[in-house]
Amino acid sequence: MDNVPDIVDSVLYFLAGLSILTWTILIVKSYVFLRQKQANIELLSGYAGVTRLTKLPEVLYKAKGSLSSLSNKAMHDLIAWNKDASLDVNVFHDMLRQSLREERHRQQVRLESGLAVLASIGSTSPFIGLFGTVWGIMHALKGISASGSAGLDVVAGPIGEALIATAAGIAAAIPAVLAYNYFLRQSRLAAADMDHFSERLQILAKHSDYKVD
Repeated sequence: MDNVPDIVDSVLYFLAGLSILTWTILIVKSYVFLRQKQANIELLSGYAGVTRLTKLPEVLYKAKGSLSSLSNKAMHDLIAWNKDASLDVNVFHDMLRQSLREERHRQQVRLESGLAVLASIGSTSPFIGLFGTVWGIMHALKGISASGSAGLDVVAGPIGEALIATAAGIAAAIPAVLAYNYFLRQSRLAAADMDHFSERLQILAKHSDYKVD
């Protein structure tokens, strides 16, 4: 079992890598959600005065964010549908609703990317750390048995080093769990905003007779 300390060291390095990954995702997702929130606020401020679809392109010019994607999707599909003379305007509502649902799903998937990684790190890191501790204690107990001494100075050092793995596992898990819960809530709030905005787009399209020009 001479390789046991190497196993504990490997566990610690692995947990350090998971911690770095957690903070990387946290920083990137924070930036993404912040930028999207700002972009959506700017879009909504311009959208407040829009009463016809023909005015929407002015608001969408250089606009970004999930609400902009919904608007662009609606405009793109309506332009294509209006070119088909065989389509009855009465079916536009159902088609537009389905199109917006699909775009909303795509945007939500994008926003939730990386959350599964955070959830996995948060749920498995303590067990990975515990694994390193168990192996370390086994090695420590074998060394104590071989030395024939069970004094505190002999026991405390090796077992204390083994327990570091458990502490590292918990330290890696806590930020991952907190980040996961925070971003999951932000994603759900963003999904609710997209649902409300989709309804507004459908009402605007109906009042414009689904015409974009």
